[in-house]
Amino acid sequence: MRKIMARFSTYDLVLIAVLAALGVATKPIIVPLAHLITGPLFIPGGALAGGLYMFWLVVGLGLTGKYGTATLIGLVQALMVIGTGVIGSHGAMSLLSYTLPGVAVDLGLFLIGGHKAECLFCCFIGGILANLTGSLCVNVIFFRLPLIPLMLSLFTAAFSGALGGILAWQVLQALRKYKIGARIDTAN
Repeated sequence: MRKIMARFSTYDLVLIAVLAALGVATKPIIVPLAHLITGPLFIPGGALAGGLYMFWLVVGLGLTGKYGTATLIGLVQALMVIGTGVIGSHGAMSLLSYTLPGVAVDLGLFLIGGHKAECLFCCFIGGILANLTGSLCVNVIFFRLPLIPLMLSLFTAAFSGALGGILAWQVLQALRKYKIGARIDTAN
C-alpha cells in the first residue's frame, strides 16, 4: 500500500480528498431531484443522478493523470459516508458501491489504450463505466430488480454517465485554462 501511495504527491492527495468531498456533498442534492423522474418508472434515483456526482471520479483522474486516482476518490467517499452516516450510506457495503465505480474508471480507461481522462472520448467512456458500475453494484447488493426495470435502470445509468463524462471533460478543459491539474498534451 505504501508503494502505491508513494506515486501520489501531497497535491494529488489533497485533490483526491476535495473531489471525494464534492462527490459526497452533491449526492444528497441531486438524488432527490432525480427521484421525481425515476420514481414513477420504478428505477433507483441513483441511476439517473449518478452521472452528476460520479463525474468527480473522471475529473480526478484527469487532474492527476495517475491511475488509481478514481479508485482512491471512491474509497475516500465510502469511508466518509460510513463515518458520517450521510445520505447514500450503504453501511459496510459502501466500500463496494463507492469504490468499484472508481476501479471501473481506472481499469476501463487503462484497458482502452492507456487513457487518463485527457480527451472527450475517454471522459465519456469513464462516466459511463462509473455510473453503470455503481448502478449495477447497488442493484446486486440491494434492489435485485427484475430484468426489464434492471435494463431500464442500466440504460438510464449509461445515459447519465455519458452526460457526466461530457461534463467532466468540460470541467477539465476549464481547469486546464488556469493550469490546474496534470499537464497533458492535447495536440494528439
